[in-house]
Amino acid sequence: MRLMIAEDSALLRAGLVRLLEDEGHEVTAAVGDADALLAAVATGPPDVTVVDVRMPPSHTDEGLRAALRLRAEHPQVGVLVLSQYVEQRYATELLAADTRGVGYLLKDRIGRVEEFLSALERVHDGGTVFDPEVVRRLLARTRHTDDLDLLTDRERTVLTLMAQGHTNTAIAQRLFVSRSAVEKHTNAVFDKLRLPRDDGTNRRVLAVLRFLGS
Repeated sequence: MRLMIAEDSALLRAGLVRLLEDEGHEVTAAVGDADALLAAVATGPPDVTVVDVRMPPSHTDEGLRAALRLRAEHPQVGVLVLSQYVEQRYATELLAADTRGVGYLLKDRIGRVEEFLSALERVHDGGTVFDPEVVRRLLARTRHTDDLDLLTDRERTVLTLMAQGHTNTAIAQRLFVSRSAVEKHTNAVFDKLRLPRDDGTNRRVLAVLRFLGS
């Protein structure tokens, strides 16, 4: 996988480069600000970019705005955004147009190397990745608590994994059940929450996240 990294912390940036290269990936650029990332992508687009939300000069949302621009100008490039905090607005903006090949992770997740590498692979393959902590906060804050009360414990678990971007196959493997059992739970979730059914995993994720975030 060809990757580019945009992270203003030199220590974290170097650590990411080392980790990814040790895993056999090619890091074609590692930069410290959003403008440098956009310039590097314009020169030779990678497969996936890893982008910090807050970068110079204002350390607010430069990285997010760069990610949104990349989504518009280079839709074939996967974007995995890293954030120090759970910021629902940023996640919502990323998903506004298209959910293919996009991810939003908290920086703490990098320390869980296997999870981080798995997220990169899923974004590279066109999937959607949402940090479990972001999903947990959405579940805790949603106004649809009455609807969620209609779900069984297993259905709520399936809903949570769907919101993180896992496919039915991945959910079945995590729960040690059959794919058909997951499909049954998924259909029940969509029926009880009155969500439109869609066979596309990414569109399904978007429907769930919009439901939780509304």
